[in-house]
Amino acid sequence: MTSWPDTRILDMFGISAPIVLAPMAGPVLADLTVAVAQAGALGSLPCALLPADRVRAELATIRSRTNAAINLNFFCHTTPEPDPVADLAWRVRLAPYYVEAGLDPSVTPAASNRNPFDGAACEIIEEFRPEAVSFHFGLPEPALLERVRATGTKVLGCATTVAEARWLADRGADVIIAQGAEAGGHRGMFLSTDVGTQVGTFALVPQVVDAVDVPVIAAGGIGDPRAIVAALALGAAAVQIGTAYLYTPEASIAVGHRKALLEQNADDATALTNVFTGRPARGIVNRAMRELGPMSEATPPFPRAGGALAPLRAATEPAGSTDFMSLWSGQAGALSARYAGLGAAELTRTLAREALARL
Repeated sequence: MTSWPDTRILDMFGISAPIVLAPMAGPVLADLTVAVAQAGALGSLPCALLPADRVRAELATIRSRTNAAINLNFFCHTTPEPDPVADLAWRVRLAPYYVEAGLDPSVTPAASNRNPFDGAACEIIEEFRPEAVSFHFGLPEPALLERVRATGTKVLGCATTVAEARWLADRGADVIIAQGAEAGGHRGMFLSTDVGTQVGTFALVPQVVDAVDVPVIAAGGIGDPRAIVAALALGAAAVQIGTAYLYTPEASIAVGHRKALLEQNADDATALTNVFTGRPARGIVNRAMRELGPMSEATPPFPRAGGALAPLRAATEPAGSTDFMSLWSGQAGALSARYAGLGAAELTRTLAREALARL
């Protein structure tokens, strides 16, 4: 075979490889986005952690280096109402760790913030007109979504269940990202908060393909060419890959996080946890996850849980500790380790070439 079995995503974005860079907030900035785009895949820029001026700066850098299609990613969570009681209870739970690290537990830490998609973010879309905009945790309110669609961009929505996929398709999503439970980082779940309902990628993808009429991108546990081929065989038009790109030199991750990825093997556990942000996300198990969770009812709602953990990470990370670091990784991280050291462009071309050979 010399071509891909489903070219809808390729045709939609003018790309040559059915690979989407997962928009991993923190690790992915312009260098990684550009490298993946220049290799013929769909580069992504996560925007939820970046202020508007930084988003514009990253986009200006990207557009100065490539005209290839890119995807901008935003969160669509609802900002929680202030809850001083829950915040205080969480700080009390963390107080022994503060004392151990030589910190004063009575000092109120800075609040953690994640910006949901709003009018200011929509103005960036209208200004730069990216080829794709993807949303995590649902979709924006209808008026904002219509403004996005008016720019001509394609709307990608993340679904963790068939019900979420139908919900997104009914509201006009052009593409569904079917995110299986194996995926690293935050779950895109929004119709339910029960992690027990989460489905594995290779059970979820064919059911979503059967349930919607738009192209489906498979995400979660895709770390080598075999998984790419499997996802395409199940009806996906493309795959979204995250953890494999964390091994590349273009990934902006902490030294401890990179070391943990390189040292993990097939026996190392990842787990879904809410202790770092208040929402379920998958990462390599560390001390915070073991002793506080992995899932804890004490965490304040997303994104406030992270604020109280930040001083602990800042105090312990310089000594090489990853005890309080969110070590996001998918379950197939060990499969990607053999590509460690490749640049992002070379990794993209290698995965595409080897997957085509297997096809």
